[in-house]
Amino acid sequence: MTVRIRRQRAARGSGDQLRAEILATTRDLLARTGSAEDVSIRAVAEVVGVSPPSIYRHFADKDELIAAVVAELFEELSDVLVKAGAAAADAAGRLERQGLAYVQFARAHPEEYRLATMQPACAGGAVDEVLGSSAFNHFVASVQDCIDDGFFAAGDTTQIALEMWAVAHGIASLQIAKPYLPWGDLDESASRVLETACLGRANR
Repeated sequence: MTVRIRRQRAARGSGDQLRAEILATTRDLLARTGSAEDVSIRAVAEVVGVSPPSIYRHFADKDELIAAVVAELFEELSDVLVKAGAAAADAAGRLERQGLAYVQFARAHPEEYRLATMQPACAGGAVDEVLGSSAFNHFVASVQDCIDDGFFAAGDTTQIALEMWAVAHGIASLQIAKPYLPWGDLDESASRVLETACLGRANR
């Protein structure tokens, strides 16, 4: 059941404010319902206090709205990865910390993560652009640092970064989908997997 909030008529030129309210409301509904299927344009409009056509002035359809919300959320991932790697003693430690931060972020936003990484409807648009510029570029930089430090053998930086991203994505997806498995501590389990992946690439 949605709660209708009486909304004052927006002042002229406040379209950006309305768009921000629409995105914030959709994000909240996604978090509370846990499923994009349970979020509708009508429900968003009711909470914001506007008519559905007002939503369509900003977003062509529900898919575009959901994609915008997910992209906005994942813009925060860049800062998360920077902070995670800042305390690392070396490049390998930074890569592992960033991988763990990625997994933690995914677990904290499971439905948005699923939409961003496992839904064809979100492919190739704003979500992929944000994921590529935030998560992937940080992994690429850390992999290059590992090579420069001699921890990784010289190789295709992009390919190695993709492998590391795949490891982080795999553990995140499985922990989200199968939380009832005997993981023990989720972070410790994820850290062991990430450390093993890094050691598997170590220059011997």
